[in-house]
Amino acid sequence: MIVGLVVGCEVAFWVLLAAGLAVRYLLRMPRLGLALLLCEPLLELVLFAVTAIDLRNGADPDWRHGLAAVYIGFTVGLGHATVKWADARAAHRFAGGPPPPRPPRYGTARAVHEWKVAGRWILAALVAVALLQAAVWYVGGDAAGPLRAWQQRMLWLIGVNVVIAGSYTLFPRTAGR
Repeated sequence: MIVGLVVGCEVAFWVLLAAGLAVRYLLRMPRLGLALLLCEPLLELVLFAVTAIDLRNGADPDWRHGLAAVYIGFTVGLGHATVKWADARAAHRFAGGPPPPRPPRYGTARAVHEWKVAGRWILAALVAVALLQAAVWYVGGDAAGPLRAWQQRMLWLIGVNVVIAGSYTLFPRTAGR
């Protein structure tokens, strides 16, 4: 049930995003479009509540509960940037807005951009780790092995993002390469 709900939340995220942007730009109803976009966080609240209820009702914590926490973390860390990215493209395509800005290609500006991207991924992973830790405390330490495994994956993800962003800082691309 939890995996189906995670998949359902992901599908609903993209449906709400498309509907919100379509109403905003194609139907020229910006307030209603914004209202649809603001419904996005409700999906995560539903997933959080159902996962907590499932654990409270005695379900053994497993990879599914970890997946739900990770999904919520990723939505918190990356959801706003995704909506902003899509909104800029829809505004340009359907409302005559300016072209979406491209990320810098070289030097310090590129390194700063990569650290901002890494920051979003790190935030996502930290939110997931915090939710997973709350679940570990909720169910008790002995049964929490699968949740701890997800925490380790999130720490690995943080490390990868630090290495990638750090590589742009230590070895910046130049226009000649």
